[in-house]
Amino acid sequence: MESNIASTTIVDNEQHEYWMQAAIDEARKAEELGEVPIGAVVVHGGKIIGRGYNLRETTYDATAHAEMVAIREASRHLGAWRLLDCRLYVTLEPCPMCAGAIVQSRVPQLIYGTRDPKAGCAGTLMNLLQEPRFNHRTQVTEGVMQEECAALLTQFFRRLRGK
Repeated sequence: MESNIASTTIVDNEQHEYWMQAAIDEARKAEELGEVPIGAVVVHGGKIIGRGYNLRETTYDATAHAEMVAIREASRHLGAWRLLDCRLYVTLEPCPMCAGAIVQSRVPQLIYGTRDPKAGCAGTLMNLLQEPRFNHRTQVTEGVMQEECAALLTQFFRRLRGK
């Protein structure tokens, strides 16, 4: 049986960490605004073509997750809704909405930092990205810079509870 997982360039862990650091930098921008510190970048051809960080509180928009913002920007950059030959790096495992957007935009590879036990849909609660009934599946790499990504969230919520 033929796989629907798009082929991707093999990337070593050092490169994953380089791009994940860019996603962490985006997450820090969210934190500066008082948003939950989650960041994402879309990489194509060795450069970032989409950046995003959580803006739900700032924009009063439930869809303004880091992944959604980055996917929209990348699509505008490419002039296409299909993000073939792209990699999405995000600090937190995508929720159902973002996982759906990843599948719908045909992102071939997702790399994320830390699991989301409350909403993670890239393997924790369910795996929408590799659901065999969909016509596209996304390769998933988890745990890149996991400690740094988790610490951002832990420290943010600790400070929030302290107020």
